[in-house]
Amino acid sequence: MKNKLAMTDPVIVYPNWTTDRLTTRMVHLGCGAFHRAHQALYMHLVLEKTQSDWGYCEVNLMSVRNIAIIEALKAQSMQYAIVEKGPSTTALKVIGSMKEAMHPLIDGVDAIIEKMASPDISIISLTITEKGYCIDPVTGQLDLNNELIKQDITTPDTPRSAIGFITAALKRRFERQRPPFSVLSCDNVRDNGHMVRRAVIGLASLQDRKLSEWIEQHVTFPCTVVDRIVPAVTEESTNEMTQLLGKNDRCAVICEPFKQWIIEDNFVHGRPEWELAGAKFVRNVKPFELMKLRLLNGSHSFLAYLGYLGGYTYIADTMDNPDYRNAVRKLMLNEQAMTVTVSEDIDFIAYTDSLMARFTNRALRHQTWQIAMDGSQKLPQRLLDSVLWHLEHGTEHSCLVLGIAGWMRYISGIDEQGNTIDIRDPLKKTFAAIYAKHGLSVGVVEELLAIESIFDKHLANNPSFITAVKLAYQKLLDVGARQAVATL
Repeated sequence: MKNKLAMTDPVIVYPNWTTDRLTTRMVHLGCGAFHRAHQALYMHLVLEKTQSDWGYCEVNLMSVRNIAIIEALKAQSMQYAIVEKGPSTTALKVIGSMKEAMHPLIDGVDAIIEKMASPDISIISLTITEKGYCIDPVTGQLDLNNELIKQDITTPDTPRSAIGFITAALKRRFERQRPPFSVLSCDNVRDNGHMVRRAVIGLASLQDRKLSEWIEQHVTFPCTVVDRIVPAVTEESTNEMTQLLGKNDRCAVICEPFKQWIIEDNFVHGRPEWELAGAKFVRNVKPFELMKLRLLNGSHSFLAYLGYLGGYTYIADTMDNPDYRNAVRKLMLNEQAMTVTVSEDIDFIAYTDSLMARFTNRALRHQTWQIAMDGSQKLPQRLLDSVLWHLEHGTEHSCLVLGIAGWMRYISGIDEQGNTIDIRDPLKKTFAAIYAKHGLSVGVVEELLAIESIFDKHLANNPSFITAVKLAYQKLLDVGARQAVATL
């Protein structure tokens, strides 16, 4: 007799093709959970609907830990499962859009550059997080003090950074008089195409003026907006997926049913028909980017810092508290939406309602701690740009201020119960030095505001903003995150 779980298990949908059908036409740098649940799925859906042969070569560059995904993909015939979990439904699909997988410690640096330089490759795409672009947040240009970039300047034929690999591959295409490829950033950062363009051209200009000119004239860097909630894979989610799939899939991911991909249609050497899978091609992604960064991502950060401090492990837990739920809705509609100008007829109330429903999805165990990572890289586009808008227009923004104060309190490394917080941020040492000097006191505020890579000078030097953040920070010390949120 089948057990109760087996009787209710969803059907697993498998691809009706093998890797033999595919040609490697794209190299993707950063085969993390988000890419496996997003861009690789979009390509898979196109393959379901057409006779396309576009396939991915997956490349992980950083850390020995990332070898495991590459090895697992090879062992699993380049296939893995996606588990889409809604509040009351679960769908399972095995993805078949990957042709091959590589890692420098398995295949060697030169082999990866050669793959990227192959004339068959039309697109190099990336999900490497904000840090991976090696951009100086103050100047917006390539960070020449970044350790990876220093090495890439010295030894350009054996690069370490993703930017170095792209530049090295373009150099070979240029020298061999092969057509250029497009570089497609799929990271959740502001002006992602422009950012990677500045980084690549910045590095190329230090190596070969003619190469940098060729890149400027011929290589395209489309901007994109990506959206799907994909929690980090945990032991708990791995066990759940193993039970659902009936086997151990080391590359499987859990995600929400919702997905969105908006792409600037600017490809120099062809592209897949991603629109058949629901992607939207536009001339300008900026309005969609701002709407997502500020309403969705800004709200996520608000809930992450204040939720973690309030003792909540998952985003859905914070939404069970009516004070958090009301505060984040106020943040979206009263403080973020007004800062966004969109050319299309966007219903911000409907968009906010959809985000509230997504945040409330208890089937997804999206950790506040995961979203809180790398706040120094995320804060400007998610919260601070909106504050600048409100200061210019003289409008109220107390939710934004409390979110910023919540980040400041979170990076102290000590929660409200006195337990250690595992801070993951490139500026972790800087934060620790400031807290070592001032302790858990409002004295940290002005020193944190003085970090130029995070805070615009118009914020750091604005008396009313400084006072508001100090008051919000002191409130967090006095009454804690839950009560502070309740006052909103």
